[in-house]
Amino acid sequence: MRLRDAFSTRSTRRRYVRALFATIADRYDLITVVLSGGRDRRWKRRLADLAAPRPRSRALDLACGTGDIAFELAARGVRVVGLDVTSRMVTLARTKAAMRSDLPAQPAFLVGDMMALPFADQAFDLVTAGYGLRNAPELAPALHEALRVLRPGGRLLSLDFNRPDHPVVRRVYLTWLTLVGSVLGFLLHRDPDTYRYIPESIRRYPGASQVVQHLQRAGFAEVAWHPVLGGLMAIHTATRPLSGG
Repeated sequence: MRLRDAFSTRSTRRRYVRALFATIADRYDLITVVLSGGRDRRWKRRLADLAAPRPRSRALDLACGTGDIAFELAARGVRVVGLDVTSRMVTLARTKAAMRSDLPAQPAFLVGDMMALPFADQAFDLVTAGYGLRNAPELAPALHEALRVLRPGGRLLSLDFNRPDHPVVRRVYLTWLTLVGSVLGFLLHRDPDTYRYIPESIRRYPGASQVVQHLQRAGFAEVAWHPVLGGLMAIHTATRPLSGG
């Protein structure tokens, strides 16, 4: 499927994203380092710090990739389940976990869809996502599922690219991502479109302030966003209300 067709329907986007991440899984860690200028781990550590989890609390890491956020939380004594739709990502995360004897509790990793979570209502104290909500075929169902599995008072935290409001900044930012993505796609996969998906998905993803509105409409309270890298990235935080929601 061509990139220009990937966003035409929910089902075509679902198929495209699944095929894309199966293709890039073995180079996923490299790409996140390159595109973040080596800052990616620092941002994920900041998300875990903002979560301020209590030891033995339960967390679900959506679109867990190779497990970076799950490991940050596990190092703080959290019982973590990492979920990803790409089986190769889960395999790589499990391989990493097998080499992490330093963790108070080992994360569990499984294949699953963030739009149809295989967990009971109110099963988790935290739900986290790194670059995950942007890749959901539809944002609203993913947010409703995250809300469903959170206990009252539980928190959602999401790290992702922002779509800058200023048109000039947005154009420069997306052009840079397109150029770098094209070069990386050609060098690593002989397909320039491989990483052009990132700027294309950002063009269609709401800016940080609009994501706040989506979270509020989904039923979350205490919604805020924290600028990262001068606002080119964002960490969203939200809470499931103690009643209702």
